[in-house]
Amino acid sequence: MRIVVAVKYVPDIHADRGFEGGRVVRRADEGTLNELDENAVEAALRLKEALPEGERETSEVIVLTVAGPDADGAVRRSYQLGADRGVRVSDDAVAGSDYFGTARVLAAAVRRLADEAPVDVVVTGMAALDGLGSVVPALLSAELGLPQLTLAGKLEVEGEPGARTARVTRELDGVEEVLEAPLPAVVSVTDHANDPRMPNFKLIMAARTRPVEAWSLADLGVDPALVGDAGARSRVTDASPRPPRPDAEIVVDKGEGGRALAEFLIRNDLV
Repeated sequence: MRIVVAVKYVPDIHADRGFEGGRVVRRADEGTLNELDENAVEAALRLKEALPEGERETSEVIVLTVAGPDADGAVRRSYQLGADRGVRVSDDAVAGSDYFGTARVLAAAVRRLADEAPVDVVVTGMAALDGLGSVVPALLSAELGLPQLTLAGKLEVEGEPGARTARVTRELDGVEEVLEAPLPAVVSVTDHANDPRMPNFKLIMAARTRPVEAWSLADLGVDPALVGDAGARSRVTDASPRPPRPDAEIVVDKGEGGRALAEFLIRNDLV
């Protein structure tokens, strides 16, 4: 079984964020593997580990990202978790891609991997914490022409090679929903799907020197006019810093605390 996991290198959620030229400012020293993508990597590893021993040895988990060389940090973090191979698509023309452009490039890379040998499952996280669009999994499945099973709280694969089915369980409001699709398929998992494992020392050390394959748009046969700023369907027209948090207003309750609270809520249009 070959499992491709789409991951993203994002700014640290705890770091200050900003826009320049309509783009999120990304600094190498503040980047990290998207936290929700760790759940996707873990889901892929568990699918591989659940295979019969003989098939498990010939299966692989391939991590795929679209970004500059700094994103090798996300791939190496995936290596630490147990991924077998890493591919980074880097090209100046990709800069400024929106969700549609990103999905187009990811799909082209998946198709190239499938030319080597069949790809059985494409797994993603539910969202990237820098944009929170949550639409790339659906767009990727549309680009590939594959079934999509999104927001999975649980992922299982059943059947024999060549005739397998993916089954996901989703928790809705008081209802458990089970969906199935024949493989190959695109699956996105939530942060409730699993608890990502802690990397062991051996994998941490090995990840430092493991190669990351770098592909360009030319390698994938993607027209630069269809991605990046040139092909973007959406643009940031304006951005401003978040206003500073006002100083706290402390009210000593001497019997009129309720009135002071009500006046505060009314004054700030919170009722």
